[in-house]
Amino acid sequence: MITRKSKREVEQMQKAGDLLVEIHKQIAKMIKPGITTLEIDTFVEKFLDEHGATGEQKGYNGYPYVTCASINDEICHGFPRDEKLKDGDIVTIDMVVNLNGGLADSAWTYAVGNVDEKGKRLMEVTKTSLYKGLEQAKAGNRIGDIGHAIQSYAETEGFSVVRDFTGHGIGPTIHEDPHIPHFGLPNKGLRLKEGMVITIEPMINEGSWKSQMDSNNWTARTIDNGRSAQYEHTIVITKDEPIIITDQDK
Repeated sequence: MITRKSKREVEQMQKAGDLLVEIHKQIAKMIKPGITTLEIDTFVEKFLDEHGATGEQKGYNGYPYVTCASINDEICHGFPRDEKLKDGDIVTIDMVVNLNGGLADSAWTYAVGNVDEKGKRLMEVTKTSLYKGLEQAKAGNRIGDIGHAIQSYAETEGFSVVRDFTGHGIGPTIHEDPHIPHFGLPNKGLRLKEGMVITIEPMINEGSWKSQMDSNNWTARTIDNGRSAQYEHTIVITKDEPIIITDQDK
């Protein structure tokens, strides 16, 4: 079932989003060669606890951490671990914050030290892809308009769009209808309506878009060792531009 959120629900989700944004800003200061993603996960859990919030991912279908930390060829759902990040790595930190029942979801890809030009370009194109999708996220448009905008831009730039994982509705639970593919045809799919809250979270790869699953049954990675990047916002659909609940530029 697809729900449209009340003003009160959106306000509570915005409070969760504000906290999530602050966490990402703190992580940006922490990211450097030598730190581990397990240290980042520990920091996030402590920060959430100190602010009366929880990580909605922890315990979801048995997932054991408050963050996902996906390095280089890992597309998504990478486990935080005691492996030191190296100069030149890229790492995506993804989390869902629950603050008094309001949820917000956002992933961000970080450069670790000095990343090569192709890696920087991958990150730039992925972030731009997110905002190309956001431009189409308004009442009256269809879900396919979002995916088409992302796919046509990313592929023109020489990258591929992951098909196996999508954006989604959110609130009051972590994953709700509708699914939001990051590829597709314009004017196809469900029509967007005011009050819907969704995530847009393109995962863009250097090589093939296809994924393979690790033995932990969570972590997806590219089939050709190409790197993958991801940027994600939680947004509220309006008749005009969407409200970005997880906006880091406010």
